[in-house]
Formats: sequence, C-alpha cells, structure tokens
Amino acid sequence: MTKKEIVKVISEEIGLTQLKTKEIVQKTFDAIVDTLVTDKRIELRNFGVFEVKKRAARKARNPRTGERVDVEEKYVVTFKPGKEMEKRVRDLEEEAARLKAAASQPPVSSPAAATQPHQTPPAAPQSPGSATGSPQLGTYNNGSYNSGSQHTP
Repeated sequence: MTKKEIVKVISEEIGLTQLKTKEIVQKTFDAIVDTLVTDKRIELRNFGVFEVKKRAARKARNPRTGERVDVEEKYVVTFKPGKEMEKRVRDLEEEAARLKAAASQPPVSSPAAATQPHQTPPAAPQSPGSATGSPQLGTYNNGSYNSGSQHTP
C-alpha cells in the first residue's frame, strides 16, 4: 500500500478531502522522523516502537567480486511491532495455515459414495511367455513410464 492509497482510504472514512488528508498524513510522518532525529526513539501504543541504533563498523564481502570491504559504522532505524500488531499478524498466519490445511484435505463426497467400497481397476493382460509380468509395450503405470524395452529376467 502506498501513501496515496492510505490517504484515499482515510479521506473516504472520515469525510475529508484527499488534499487535507494528505497534509495530515505527511505531518504525521514528518513528526515521526523529527522525533527519531531528536530523541532517537518514538513509541506508538498498540503499533510499535521506532528506534535509532548505531551499527558498528564491520568487515564485509562484495557479493559480486568476493573482495573484502570495510563498512563504516552507521545509524539505522529499527522497528519493533507492538503487541496488537503482532497479535493481528499471528492471527493472519494461523488463518493461512488453516486454509492450507483445509486445501490439502481430500474433498468430502456424498455419504452414499463414502459407503461404496474402493474398486481397483483390472490389471493389464500379461503377454504370453512373460514370467515376470512386465509389459512388452510402453505403459504408464503408477506415475512412471515403462518403455517396454527393458527386460528383467
């Protein structure tokens, strides 16, 4: 979702123009950035905590050339989601797992069909003189193709 889409949704929900809503959303983002720069931390209840942390200098490797390079220390913004956000994401994961499990279950057929015994298709006729019962012509059996040219004694 983009900032423009956020503005559209909010403006429709609260009845403000998109222009006024865009200004409010931008001011909110600016306030978050300004607070991070000055205080190094901002906590938004039920959402999460943004924090500025210093990453130490380290040695790394250029993935393209394999050459070792020195990476200088730098400041990065980290985010730790709040309890409410984590719960909603966890619920999303559990719902996805339920849907996946339901999709992997065989479809439930009518009760009459469930009481019918499973019938195995008749076996292919065997060639005369074939003691092992291996087919003489190419066949597709149990998910693999047998060309018929392989003969097992």
